[in-house]
Amino acid sequence: MSDQSGRAARKPFLYVVVCAAGVARDVDRLFAAAQDAGWDMGVIATPQGLGFLDTAAVEARTGYPVRSAWRSPDDSRPLPDPDAIVVAPATFNTVNKWAAGIADTLALGILCEAYGLGVPTAVLPAVNSALAAHPAYVESLRKLRGMGVLVSSRTPHTTTSSHAAAFPWEEAWEEAMEVLAPEISARTSRRTA
Repeated sequence: MSDQSGRAARKPFLYVVVCAAGVARDVDRLFAAAQDAGWDMGVIATPQGLGFLDTAAVEARTGYPVRSAWRSPDDSRPLPDPDAIVVAPATFNTVNKWAAGIADTLALGILCEAYGLGVPTAVLPAVNSALAAHPAYVESLRKLRGMGVLVSSRTPHTTTSSHAAAFPWEEAWEEAMEVLAPEISARTSRRTA
């Protein structure tokens, strides 16, 4: 496949930011939906989220290393620039830190930078109902929406790991693409021009 200039066209690239929630074990469902839609992807895990992933399986599926820590200044960038970011599952801690502009992990640094770079971003929270009621969390979601982040309306607030099967991976992907597709299309068009 090539664009009109004869250069090889690349697939759009998705960053999937994975946090430490029980449903993270099923993030492969999001990968499948994205790959079925023609996307390539790389995974950035929070330090605690890394423990919820089968790193070797994720790397085999995506073809890229799972990132969780900052790279050294002399290291090359292991992932292409993202055309979009999906944060799934997003925890209470990550949502609140991100909204406050705290970039104390690679994942949060990427999310804070994405706003300034105009990268379309969607978030699928996985927060129990007690934490979801906290005023700081409610305010953080409001701030993220105000920054243009798509906060999934279909995402349930889980209370136990038994709700993991109900986490709407595929539906959330479809919802995110409906809203973010025009922005993503514009970004990829500029890259191939």
